[in-house]
Amino acid sequence: MRASLEVADIFRAAGPAYRVAQAGHLSLVQLKVMTAIENCRTAALGGHIEACTDCGHWRIAYNSCRNRHCPKCQGAAARNWLAEREADLLPVGYFHVVFTLPAEIAEIAFQNKAVIYDLLFKAASETMLTIAADPKHLGARIGITAVLHTWGSAMTHHPHVHMIVPGGGIAHDGARWISSRPAFLLPVRVLGALFRRLFLTRLMALYQCGKLAFFGHLAQLADARTFRRHLSPVRKKRWVVYAKPPFAGPEAVLAYLSRYTHRIAISNRRLIAFDEQGVTLRFKDYRRDGPERQRVMTLATAEFIRRFLLHVLPRGFHRIRHYGLLAGSARKASIARARLLLDVAPPPDDAEPVEPVDARPPCPCCGGHMVIIEAFERWQQPRAPPFSPAPIRELVS
Repeated sequence: MRASLEVADIFRAAGPAYRVAQAGHLSLVQLKVMTAIENCRTAALGGHIEACTDCGHWRIAYNSCRNRHCPKCQGAAARNWLAEREADLLPVGYFHVVFTLPAEIAEIAFQNKAVIYDLLFKAASETMLTIAADPKHLGARIGITAVLHTWGSAMTHHPHVHMIVPGGGIAHDGARWISSRPAFLLPVRVLGALFRRLFLTRLMALYQCGKLAFFGHLAQLADARTFRRHLSPVRKKRWVVYAKPPFAGPEAVLAYLSRYTHRIAISNRRLIAFDEQGVTLRFKDYRRDGPERQRVMTLATAEFIRRFLLHVLPRGFHRIRHYGLLAGSARKASIARARLLLDVAPPPDDAEPVEPVDARPPCPCCGGHMVIIEAFERWQQPRAPPFSPAPIRELVS
């Protein structure tokens, strides 16, 4: 069901004027995201006619843009991704760990997104793998699914990585599964200290290699002495690594992943109003507790669009990554070994490949299955099917 107010409505109404006002300041990727969201599920992208296999009811459905920043296109993508990940789940507790960058580093990240976001992934994952491998802590090789988020609830720039980690790993000799304590994975203070050291060491290496760029109020950081002075406070500050309590079973892990893996800066559900005053939306104020945490704010329309576009990722950047037992080509063998050590039956060899999830809503009349009976190209209007249930039933059978 369509939300009463969508990001697309705001972009269609205010996007043209915003493009003119920000001419020369928007990247090609940001412009493409705006266009994709504006055209999503409209005649601009073409579409098809769906008919119910039971009662013959038909409806017009326009194509989705499938842009990863579009609020309307993430549901089906998340469901398909989760269906593929379900086979990787192990019958152990899972932990949620969050690595966050200090504000001084987040400023640099904003002007160097691809480089710093990549460094955030690498430093956080190496921190987890190194501490977990240490016999003083766990002494095992663990698996990690990491997801990048770049926003706070108010759509401000707040880069951080969410990790889902099984509660244990395979011993270094591969002979046994080592379980973590029920409510404790790794010490967060130790994780924070190593994360800080790894990140800052590699950040300095990037700076010395000329991989960082500075503009506007950060232009002065091009001077090496000023750059070191800028980093001086964060070398002494405690970097926040947050570990939440373990999930209550694999189903809870999947429910969490479905909310986080394909999330964008704001969903249509959080939008309340759009008028001459601006855009009114719901957000969480994490400085407050209880009912006071849920807040409402109104942003000028141009500011809303600016904040949304802050979180457009560089072209080709992977925001979901896997490490350790879940990394790349070794994933299947590692999962199979873990299942063997945990004495869990492997999935049958003749299991059918996962089929893409059908994102089409059921028939609004009878709840039956809807199938495509006709397609039409971009900017074309569909022809109405003949008003007769019987021929339509024949077409979809």
